[in-house]
Amino acid sequence: MKRVPMRDGYGNALLELCHTHKDVIILDADVATSTRTDWVRRKYPEQYVNIGVAEQDLVGTAAGMAAAGLTPFVSTYGVFLTGRAWEQIRNTVCYNRLNVKLGGAHAGISVGPDGGTHQALEDIALMRTIPNMTVVVPCDYKETYKATLALYDIKEPSYIRFGRNPAPVVTTDDTPFVLGKISVMRRGKDVTIFANGVMVAQSLAAAMQLAARGISASVINVHTVKPLDVEGICQYAAATGAVVICEEHQRIGGLGSAICETLSQHCCVPAECVGIEDCFGESGDPDELLTAYHLGTDTICQAVEKVLTRKITLPECLCKVSI
Repeated sequence: MKRVPMRDGYGNALLELCHTHKDVIILDADVATSTRTDWVRRKYPEQYVNIGVAEQDLVGTAAGMAAAGLTPFVSTYGVFLTGRAWEQIRNTVCYNRLNVKLGGAHAGISVGPDGGTHQALEDIALMRTIPNMTVVVPCDYKETYKATLALYDIKEPSYIRFGRNPAPVVTTDDTPFVLGKISVMRRGKDVTIFANGVMVAQSLAAAMQLAARGISASVINVHTVKPLDVEGICQYAAATGAVVICEEHQRIGGLGSAICETLSQHCCVPAECVGIEDCFGESGDPDELLTAYHLGTDTICQAVEKVLTRKITLPECLCKVSI
């Protein structure tokens, strides 16, 4: 399977936006090579500003530009953007519903050698709790490209997170992408696996292993964590009566929490979560880290087998969402 860095999709989308929309301004925290915003700096220097390593100033400047009618895309490492500038994101950007796009690079444990200080594992939890914020976690290069373009159109605060290293490309140019809607990657009848980011590829690989054992799994890409596609999630949860949720993020506060909150209110089926188990990461090879921190295909398969022991046949009255 071809591997391409998601950040390349982000960089190419920014190039297209700068070409077609003169209101787009790219702001960087002196990590342009890492975030691919150096591509914009070289081709459209009049639409690029390097604020320096000052994330709070970065977000505050972007907010001022948005208030003046521009469309700023803020780009830096996700762990520092969502951590250091959280108060500016909350009180300046989201409180005033300003049109600021936040790009969190180097997200997840698969950043690899950069280690625990640079591996954003709490960013989704931090962003999804803020009112007026859209949160997107694309699964590969092509989806990162599509998502970045789509975020331009919503004219509200948004956060998109993407990784550093080459990741499997599991979508095509023709794969639909709609903000706020799930994307069905594989259909099955026994269990539904919800995933986003690099865990979509991991889940597809796990589904193939499960098929060899006679277990049929749906794989659903939940690229938009907020607003969550409640109807789509409940539809596929109800169809199989068992759910596994996979994310490259702390199990607390991310996609797993969002889906479990939804299921508890609308569609009462058993669920298992696969994610980082309340710990920091470390330096290492990206693929080895995914395995070491229990994000590999074997762990997903084990979660599926575990949830199937609790599977129920769902009465129609327990699914309150119209499907």
